[in-house]
Amino acid sequence: MSKYNLGEKGLIFARIIWENEPVTSRKLTEICEEKLNWKRTTTYTMLKNLCEKGIFENQNGTVTSLMSEKELGVRKGNEILNENFGGSLPKFLTAFTQKHKLSQKDIDELQNLIDNYKEEE
Repeated sequence: MSKYNLGEKGLIFARIIWENEPVTSRKLTEICEEKLNWKRTTTYTMLKNLCEKGIFENQNGTVTSLMSEKELGVRKGNEILNENFGGSLPKFLTAFTQKHKLSQKDIDELQNLIDNYKEEE
């Protein structure tokens, strides 16, 4: 299972932390009770799981992120790319475009990314 796959509830919970950080664990339980109708134990269990994944940390009752939502997305994407396509972006794009037609806008954006990458080298 993916280290960075949080599931729907996990992602909602993570966004609550990102929106409120730094946040005390007590305040976090109050927010989750109000927004998610979670019991305190549910919040602490979810927090523990996300801390073990290295996404957040809880130091002395204060919860902060170790990575942003964007960084989580990047790591999750890299994990999918490595696990399913041997780390090959061309293999991923080939598989993706078999089911999804790229618009001209998509093609232009990809070409722009490639051109910018070449300029940086």
